[in-house]
Amino acid sequence: MMPVRELRILQTAGRWSRGLRVVPQSRQTLAALVPGVTQIDNQSNFLGREPHRKHPGIMHLPHVRLPPALANAAQLLLLETTMPNIEKQVKALTNYLWSRHLPVEAKELQTRALYLEKKFLENTDSPLTEEKLHRAVLQTLRKTTYHWQKLNYNEELSLVYMAARLDGGFAAVSRAFHEIRARIPEFQPQTLMDFGSGTGTVTWAAHNTWGHSLREYVCVDNSAAMLRLAEKLLRGGSEANEPSVPGVFFRQFLPVSPKVQFDVVVSAFALSELPSKADCTEVLKTLWRKTNHFLVLVENGTKAGHRLLMDARDLILQGTEKSPSKPQPSFVFAPCPHELPCPQLTASKPLACSFSQAYHPIPFSWNKKPKEELFSMVILARGSPEEANRWPRITQPVLKRPRHVHCHLCCSNGRMHHAVFTARRHGRDLYRCARVSSWGDRLPVITPSEFPVPREDPPEC
Repeated sequence: MMPVRELRILQTAGRWSRGLRVVPQSRQTLAALVPGVTQIDNQSNFLGREPHRKHPGIMHLPHVRLPPALANAAQLLLLETTMPNIEKQVKALTNYLWSRHLPVEAKELQTRALYLEKKFLENTDSPLTEEKLHRAVLQTLRKTTYHWQKLNYNEELSLVYMAARLDGGFAAVSRAFHEIRARIPEFQPQTLMDFGSGTGTVTWAAHNTWGHSLREYVCVDNSAAMLRLAEKLLRGGSEANEPSVPGVFFRQFLPVSPKVQFDVVVSAFALSELPSKADCTEVLKTLWRKTNHFLVLVENGTKAGHRLLMDARDLILQGTEKSPSKPQPSFVFAPCPHELPCPQLTASKPLACSFSQAYHPIPFSWNKKPKEELFSMVILARGSPEEANRWPRITQPVLKRPRHVHCHLCCSNGRMHHAVFTARRHGRDLYRCARVSSWGDRLPVITPSEFPVPREDPPEC
């Protein structure tokens, strides 16, 4: 027999539905309302006969593995090198790239210098000469300011970079491409441009995702040594072999013609290599002009990488420049379910919005165990936000406890929400979907604000 409490809730829900003049939905379709959380978005019966572990919000991939041709070519090139202490150099470069900060702008440096000058004048009993004050400010700035340096990728450094970042970069970009393919399976790009192509991981990941439709890959990198290395990898480690991926073109500069556009434009771990914010702004505007459908930006999953991507996101969303052939506005396809300021950055303790992708590294002697690539990404698209559903994104690892699940969600209203799901309060479908979801997935739920306002008060739960 049905408990009295459940009967009272169903009766109240029935009166609410009659007030709205809609047919009451089944328990599978509509979960009980909970303050701040949600209803299951199952209006199209997205589960069908699929199990909950395959709900359409699942975005994470199993352990990513490099294509055999790419892994074999990388191993061959490292076996042929005569560089000493390659393992030590790989670890040093990996640590340096991960701990790297953005370059300090001249305006910010001037502001710091004025602040230090004022501080020295206030805290010093005896007056300082202009020369001593200038020297004291410079010494303090040298100690407290990050000294950003541009990396010049010659033959040796390019090879070290390949050993350090080939597999992790491939995993991160594969995860970003999977987001597009999983949500829009009918999208079949034909052209792709990779800015800051490096070792060509974007080309391999794109070929692995859309190889049946892509016919042109344009790789742009200002390092001639890096372009030669990428071409060697495509040819199995030897320039005499045929390339494993057809239709790949290498350039040192971006295409000049404004009419040349690409279905997918990618910048993976390249914006952080630009020496100033002005250079980054100019490059982003150019990349967006070249974008026909999707612009994919990927950086390290650090606070610096996340902030760089959020600045790029805001620049394109607020810009008035549109595609010459398709004058459509821009919106955030992933990971944000909104175009509002990032709640991770506006929090009292800012956090990096990052994601993790497991992968199998290149089997070197020091590199045998599976690893995790921590990265941040932003995928911008042309069109209207109404074209994409706005399901909340899980921004932290899911905590699974007996009969309840903790999820930290970034919601469509631009706020973070800590939701605790139970089968009793939210229904079996929503609870099971939350329990099988992981960090970076989307929950197929919609907030009560997305429904029409009822004539009567909603039921209390």
